[in-house]
Amino acid sequence: MNTRWGGSRRSVRGFTIIELVITLAIMALLATAVLPSAQLMYQRERESQLRDALRTIRNGIDAYKKASDTGRIKKDADKSGYPPDLQTLVDGVDDARNPKEGTKIYFLRSIPRDPLWPDMKTPAAETWGLRAYASPPDAPEPGDDVYDVHTMSTKTGLNGVPYSDW
Repeated sequence: MNTRWGGSRRSVRGFTIIELVITLAIMALLATAVLPSAQLMYQRERESQLRDALRTIRNGIDAYKKASDTGRIKKDADKSGYPPDLQTLVDGVDDARNPKEGTKIYFLRSIPRDPLWPDMKTPAAETWGLRAYASPPDAPEPGDDVYDVHTMSTKTGLNGVPYSDW
């Protein structure tokens, strides 16, 4: 059967506007389902990076304290035995037990960056909140040494605990 313009009806067949609108609606629905799960995966990855960074720094602080307690690091009697700052963990300290002069003990290769810190230009050591040994646990304050670190993010984790309490 010929149409009014001389062609057959089957060769002119295409998508109607209704089919296109339905297809776009389905695509939009699928996109709205994928976006929250992608954001959730991104947040889980950042939380995993935060846990790893905290564990790395805290292990370095604990190793420094143990070296101080066992006499491998010289300390004053009025000091806590914790490092004076995070950079000391990377720079190392003289080994008091080694007879060879200038031998150092290192606790970290580098200071991990807080993954929740917004500015990538800030040095890694400045991205962390510090707690001194003399500081109370419910109100961490920096001081003469570094007893613990925490993120300065005010956000809450997927587990409902504020990141600063991790």
